[in-house]
Amino acid sequence: MNDSQLNPIAPDGVEGVGPAQAPKKGATKGHTAYSASLLLMFSSLLSGLLALVREKLVAKYFGASGATAAYVGAFELPDMIQYLLVGGVASITLVTLLSRYHESGREEEGDKALSVILNTIFVLIGLVLVFAWIFAPQYVAIKFPHFKKEELDLCVHLTRILMPGPLFFFAGGVFASRLLVRKIFLYQALMPIIYSSGVVLGAIILHGRIGIDSLAVGAIVGSFLGFLGINFFGARRVGMRWYPLWDLKHPALREYLRLSLPVMLGASLPTADSWIRTYFASSSVDSMAQLSFARQLFTAPMSMLGAAAGAASLPFFASLWSQGKTKEFAGAVNRAVSRLMSVSILASGWMIALAAPLIDVTLRGGSFAASDAVATASYLSLFSFALLFWTSQGIYARAFYGAGNTLTPMVSGTIVTLLAIPVYAMLFHHLGMIGLVWATDIGILAHAVSLAVLLHRSGMVSIAGLEWGELGRALIASLLGAGAIVGLLRVLPVAQNHLGNLVHIAGASVVWVAVCLAVLLLMRSKLPKQLLRRRG
Repeated sequence: MNDSQLNPIAPDGVEGVGPAQAPKKGATKGHTAYSASLLLMFSSLLSGLLALVREKLVAKYFGASGATAAYVGAFELPDMIQYLLVGGVASITLVTLLSRYHESGREEEGDKALSVILNTIFVLIGLVLVFAWIFAPQYVAIKFPHFKKEELDLCVHLTRILMPGPLFFFAGGVFASRLLVRKIFLYQALMPIIYSSGVVLGAIILHGRIGIDSLAVGAIVGSFLGFLGINFFGARRVGMRWYPLWDLKHPALREYLRLSLPVMLGASLPTADSWIRTYFASSSVDSMAQLSFARQLFTAPMSMLGAAAGAASLPFFASLWSQGKTKEFAGAVNRAVSRLMSVSILASGWMIALAAPLIDVTLRGGSFAASDAVATASYLSLFSFALLFWTSQGIYARAFYGAGNTLTPMVSGTIVTLLAIPVYAMLFHHLGMIGLVWATDIGILAHAVSLAVLLHRSGMVSIAGLEWGELGRALIASLLGAGAIVGLLRVLPVAQNHLGNLVHIAGASVVWVAVCLAVLLLMRSKLPKQLLRRRG
């Protein structure tokens, strides 16, 4: 559900010291920030649709059950190792490091640096995963104290199936950095599609034979092909060479650790949120599964907007900063944040107003009952209030990463996370599962605001540079658009089945687009033209 055996790369079969494979025609063509964003948003749209299919299959076959809760919990130990040792996204720090090699034309030195980092960290992660596999029962028992014995045993079993994931993610991130520095985003666009396809196919083909194990098997095959396989293929196409180097004193390894250690040692709320939330939610496995379904459905638009734009922006931020173009850097960050927040505000209104029919169409049926759909829809609505903060924090974090500063966001993220934990506990105690969703929204708001303030105070990106007028226009359009949907749904006959809800969603969406567009045009918003124009 989360969204997360390398053979030595030896071009021409000569242990990495032979001539590199020549790049094919067109293989090194890069993207602009605009075309990269479009490509990754289209990729996110496709992977989001696959994610909806995946969630539909999970709901149909397993429902909001203890088995589903065990599957959700099984990702936590591998994800935590990935976060602590890979630093969230390996390519983030590597893109910053490699930009200097690429800008100065030292590609061979860059490949040697990548080889040292890949060889060293890959072995380190492998050793940690061996210990994690052994001690998985102890971790699961501590993390999910309310699980029954059969749920604990299943969670441990699924955790061990998913354990190699961090290796694939790290190695894939190393290869992806070689592509991203050249502003080649095609392979990154294919990653989530391949990963989600693995889970979907695993569920369809294997669920009748091995039960919920089918999801874990599909996830690990998808991560191998989607993270490692596709980026390895792309890196070979652009001529990357692997070297059997083991140099703990190599300056590139030291710089990688300097940039990555703050991210590894810190606790960023976008990652820690699920760890904190599931600890409290495990007191009710049904509710834990419902929360997970709502969070995964919320992730689809969040990834299409925030993750796609964030991934596309990092190489450009790093390039501008390395060239000393600080004003252009600040302007690029503010434009990206302003447009993302505006679109997120509009999308939030649509998601909140249509939460119930969306959940009914995507999840209800099979083992997923109507009562599960009602609870999940309420969670999805509340998650959607914070969409603009989820998308904007990713851009602000990458602004720091592009400037080679991973310490500041780590310290900020850790402080926000530590302060958020008692908020989760208090709201859960008073409001139950709904309180956990509100705690998530409050926490991500604090995280995004803290990053924006720190960028402002450092003189890197001024908050005044945001397009506040556009944000206000988007808010008004969102409120009126959501109100139009609610009004339409009240006058339409109650939908009796999935087809009826699909008709309601389609009709309401047309009305929403018309109202939002009319309001934006009447208020002379620049957003419609910005979204439609074809140049970055």
